[in-house]
This record gives sequence, structure tokens and C-alpha cells, in this order.
Amino acid sequence: MPGEERRELILATLQKADRPMTGKELGELTNVSRQVIVGDITLLKAKNEPIIATSQGYMYMHAPVGPGKIEKTLVCHHAPEQTEEELNILVDHGLTVKDVKIEHPVYGDLSASIMVSNRQEVKEFIRQVQEANAVYLSKLAEEGIHLHTVIAETEQQIEKAEIALKQAGILVE
Repeated sequence: MPGEERRELILATLQKADRPMTGKELGELTNVSRQVIVGDITLLKAKNEPIIATSQGYMYMHAPVGPGKIEKTLVCHHAPEQTEEELNILVDHGLTVKDVKIEHPVYGDLSASIMVSNRQEVKEFIRQVQEANAVYLSKLAEEGIHLHTVIAETEQQIEKAEIALKQAGILVE
């Protein structure tokens, strides 16, 4: 399959997908390696296609927030060992954790997609970080302060999550 045709198929597949798709899955669909898919995704992003890489795979971002959804940014601070607790508090209140953002002393604003909505996705995210021996983005920030964009169905979900984060000593006010 020629490259342009393959990229069109990848784009159409991601646009229709109701979940993140891994490079391996896209590679199997198009009969190429995961490395070729990584290159194809880079080329699609260069054409301003809103594709993000999450810990679960690639996603096409249709709209910033779905209809009837609320998006809010929360400021947090905690030890790296509390990351799973923080994410679980958020998803247990029905929130989707869209990303993490920090202000790096050299690079300025840095962000990474997380896109976790339940404990299983949190567990998988933590496993991937540990397996890759990666550093949490918050560890790169001055004083570990970081932001999370969260998505909820109701304002009450966010308010209850904020209360729980305060009780855990994680929310910065």
C-alpha cells in the first residue's frame, strides 16, 4: 500500500475509533511495522491533523470537549509515589484526566496527554511509566507543581474531586 493511501486509512481509522489505537494495531491493519506507523503519525501531525499519542495509543481529537461536558484545570502538588492516588481520586469521581502540564525552568510550558478515565487505565499508565523507567513530568517542574486538565459531565463531579484532592493534600489553592 502506498504511503499516502496508508496514511489516509490510518486517519480514517482514528477518526472512527471510539478508543485509542496502538501503533501495533495500526501496523497490523496496514501491514507495516509500528515504526512505520510512528513516522506516518508524525507526517499526519505535520499536516495539522489533531492526533495525540496517549499511554493507551493514538487518538484523533474531534473536539476539545464533547457536548454537555465541562473542562477545568486543576493545580496539584505531590510526591511521585502519590501519582496513582491522585489519578484514582480523579477517575473515581467520574473525571477524565486529559493531560498534565508543567512549567519547566529551561523549556517553558511542557504538556503530555494522559487520557485516563478509570482505574484500569490509571493502572496501565502507571505500569507503562514504571516499565519504561520514565520520569513523571511533575518531577521536572520547579517544586513539582503541575496542572491537570480534567473533563466531567457535571460541575459537582469536579467539586467533589477537588474536595478529595484537598483532603489528600494534593490540590494547590
